Amino acid sequence: MADSVKGANANQSARAAALIVLNNIFIDGAYTNIALNKVLRTSNLSDLDRRFATELVYGTVKAKGTLDWIIEKFVEKNFAKLKPNVLNLLRMAVYQIVFLARIPDSAACNEAVNLAKKGNTQGVVKFINGILRNIIRQKETLEYPTFEEDKYLHLALSECHPLWLVKKFVKQFGYEGAEELCKFDNLPTQLCLRVNTLLVTREELIKQLSAEEFEVIKSLWCEDGIICEKIPSLQVLWDKFGKYVYVQDESSMLVGRVLNPQKDELVLDVCAAPGGKTTHLATLMENTGKVYACDIHPHKLDLIKENYKRLNLTNIEVAVNDATVLNENWLAKMDRVLVDAPCSGLGVLRRRAEARWRKEKKDLKIFPPLQTEILNTAAKYVKVGGFLLYSTCTIEQCENHYIVEEFLTNNKNFTLAGFKHPKTGEVVEELQLYPQIDGIDGFYLALLKREK
Repeated sequence: MADSVKGANANQSARAAALIVLNNIFIDGAYTNIALNKVLRTSNLSDLDRRFATELVYGTVKAKGTLDWIIEKFVEKNFAKLKPNVLNLLRMAVYQIVFLARIPDSAACNEAVNLAKKGNTQGVVKFINGILRNIIRQKETLEYPTFEEDKYLHLALSECHPLWLVKKFVKQFGYEGAEELCKFDNLPTQLCLRVNTLLVTREELIKQLSAEEFEVIKSLWCEDGIICEKIPSLQVLWDKFGKYVYVQDESSMLVGRVLNPQKDELVLDVCAAPGGKTTHLATLMENTGKVYACDIHPHKLDLIKENYKRLNLTNIEVAVNDATVLNENWLAKMDRVLVDAPCSGLGVLRRRAEARWRKEKKDLKIFPPLQTEILNTAAKYVKVGGFLLYSTCTIEQCENHYIVEEFLTNNKNFTLAGFKHPKTGEVVEELQLYPQIDGIDGFYLALLKREK
């Protein structure tokens, strides 16, 4: 492990745990939620410290660009020379100093210095102490460029998003719309549960959860969904309700209901891992028929297996399969096919804290050719009269509407089937959800029918 604090132990502080996670994310390339859960599982932190560590991690990751802008003002040319673990320690400390008013500046500085003493030279420790004390002295005079000076940089720094992405959002939604979208991305995430309706109804589960001091409400978007406003702990959730729920975002839950698989049908999910949509389809089929769940990576199929076994599902079959390569065994045999395509993920930046900093403008060009190839291949598996659902978790039209439009132009045997809007009930031909408008993660769905 490339961090300055080697591992979790019984005497570990919340800040030490958070630093391990930040190093895993920014040095080793880990996903925020996975890295955090791994460290918290092996620590003996109190509930209060676990919450503080979580706040430090997510806050520091989301504010990375703004924190770097502040740090660079004080270290100037030395910024590029900072060792990654030292930079992460500075980021975490500056986040507390600038963004967490309830944390005393002295505590943020002193604890950072104490952590720096583990694995760094005395010179580095003095450097960190000096930088942080300078920031504390001058933090009241820190000012971002004003709207008039540079409206794009102003929004990027004040709402913690990359400059290139802010410019893109402003072009697409206007300045106010872009600001609302960035603000949504910075909101705390809610824990969303999909009910395993094979074993329990939503009403029954809500009663059981409430009896265990969970504070929950029904999802307004999906009849299988529950939103947790407060939970005693994740451990209680898994110990007592593991087989009854699947953690899944509200917008992601819409896929199963829109594809609407029927009992005893053959259904194919070409990009299935980790299995949220697959298990939903299998559940809606009441554990009948067959759902083929595919992924190009064998190790990801293990995640699908773990999930369907936990939910007591027996109608799922996993298979290693490249979604861009035609599998002749499935030609025109499937009643319904799901293409939940790889995408830029710009609709789910609230949940994927590190994603905004790992993407670049040029990366957006990668997805449309891949999405087109997967969709064209998957269409060959649909039988006459069958359905094909294309979905993504992005708000990019070049990955959504225009992909479907091009597909329909080149595949005259398919038409837009139309489906009911999950909230209004009106029939729509496609659905594009925007976080700043709809209040949930950005998502796109288009249902196609093979006519001949």
